[in-house]
This record gives sequence, structure tokens and C-alpha cells, in this order.
Amino acid sequence: MQALLNRYQQEYPQQTLQTCVLGDGSVFNDIRIPGDWGLEIGVLSEVKRNYSSKRLCQVDIADIYDHKHQPLSEGDVSRGLSKMSHDIIKAIFRKLATNGVQFNTETFRTIKATYYRVALNFIESYYDDAMINGLHVDRDSEERAVELFARNIMEAGQHFLENPMERPFIPSWNRVMSAVPDILERLYDAVEEDNQCFS
Repeated sequence: MQALLNRYQQEYPQQTLQTCVLGDGSVFNDIRIPGDWGLEIGVLSEVKRNYSSKRLCQVDIADIYDHKHQPLSEGDVSRGLSKMSHDIIKAIFRKLATNGVQFNTETFRTIKATYYRVALNFIESYYDDAMINGLHVDRDSEERAVELFARNIMEAGQHFLENPMERPFIPSWNRVMSAVPDILERLYDAVEEDNQCFS
């Protein structure tokens, strides 16, 4: 297993696996998961697609969780929060498209304008709360982040329109088991080997 995680880290050094999904094995057989920062929204939407919402819940599994805080990366869409937001936005657009939503440039402009107005309203509200409680808020940096995310809505939308055949998903387990019939035994053996090496 460690070898698989090492390979993943070599191929995707900027990403970490921070989403934990618990369910019986059948849950994972046919879900298609994004291989980028859209992982969490992708898993949640795929599980929602396949199961009743009465069978779903999201919980905190730790009292303290160390988030990997990222820089905003205003000038580089391939890094930091800029990359994360770009990937997450694309995952949302892809999922909506699979449900029949049609997109064009005007749709993305409307989404961007709506996001921008709502986000600025939240900044205003949080600023007021902070002032009442004697806390400092850097409005300039908060609004710069909102402006970046609004731009990323348009850029991710354009990318979505220009790359209709992009393969954004990790293959489902059904597909993996079809291509590599003994994959589960190989994974089991890898875990056993790790247990022996690191026990």
C-alpha cells in the first residue's frame, strides 16, 4: 500500500488525500471520482447520485484536523487556492452537465456575477461581526480572494467549454477490476507487505 501511496504522491505531488469516505465495498464499485481538487465534491455528488440522501451524512472524524493551508496564488492558476478553486468549479460544472444542465459563456457570467455579489455580502456581514467583537479583518485580502475566485469561475467555465472530451475522473473500481482482475489480491498483498515492513 505504501508503494501505491508513494506512486500517487510522485504523480500528483501537489495533492493530498484528505477526503475519507466510509461505506461497504459496493459503494465504490461504480462511482467516478475526480483526480484533482474536485475530489470531495465529486465523491459527495457521486454517492448522492447512487444512494438516497437519507443514507448519507458528513461527519468530523477528529477533534483537531490539520488542514493544509494553501497560499492564494493570485498570479498562478496551477497552484494554491487558485488551483483548488479552479478544479472544484470544473467538478461542479461537469456534475451539473451530467444532470442535463447546458452551459455557455452567458451562464458562466451569471454564475460569476451571482457568486461575486453573495460573497461581497458575506464579507460585509463578517466584517460587521468582527468589528462588534473587536476583531481585525483584512477586507482587501478577502475581496482580492473573492475577485480571484470570480475570475476562476469564468476561466474554469471556458476550459469546460473548450475541452468537452476531457477525462477528469479516476477509473471506477468496476473498470479497474475489469482491466486488472487480480487487483484486490495485489492490494491485499501490498498491505500485508507494508504491515511486515513497518510493524
